[in-house]
Amino acid sequence: MNKVGLFFGSFNPIHNGHLIVAQFMLEEAGLDEVWFVLSPQNPFKEQHQLWDEQFRLKLASAAISDNDFFRLCDVEFRLPRPSYTSDTLRQLLEQYPGHHFSLIMGSDSLESLPRWKDAAFLQGFNLLVYRRAGFEHARHTLSNSEKLQWFDAPYLDISATYVRERLEQGHSVRYLVPESVFRLL
Repeated sequence: MNKVGLFFGSFNPIHNGHLIVAQFMLEEAGLDEVWFVLSPQNPFKEQHQLWDEQFRLKLASAAISDNDFFRLCDVEFRLPRPSYTSDTLRQLLEQYPGHHFSLIMGSDSLESLPRWKDAAFLQGFNLLVYRRAGFEHARHTLSNSEKLQWFDAPYLDISATYVRERLEQGHSVRYLVPESVFRLL
């Protein structure tokens, strides 16, 4: 059975912080692969704040192209919008019955998980949680469950918002994003 960590996000744009967490989780959580599930429309984000979805897909593809253990998953592009993790998981379970999926998320997402659509369904999956600044002690009803694993992944204080702001101000984002992404911006 292939053990896959699903790393959901708008990746608006993908940056080195995402890649560092993904590589860390691949190794430390004993995963066979990490799939970057790009969300064209996250229900918690304003659509006008998001870059063009095809451009974000192109950037994410470029960012992970040199890692054989990373895969870009565009399943949410074929599902109703906004994108809900539970709907995506049901689709992936149907498409890949031989895979064991875990969710990779920051502690900020764990804290908001009870507000997600079908939160009870999501809690049936292994949750691989990395601590994020300001949410180091995020609480959740699964905090004592074997389905929840905490990780102290290396954390770079880089956000996609910061990358976009730098670009808007005419500043370089070199070394904040992979070189392959930098060349496309």
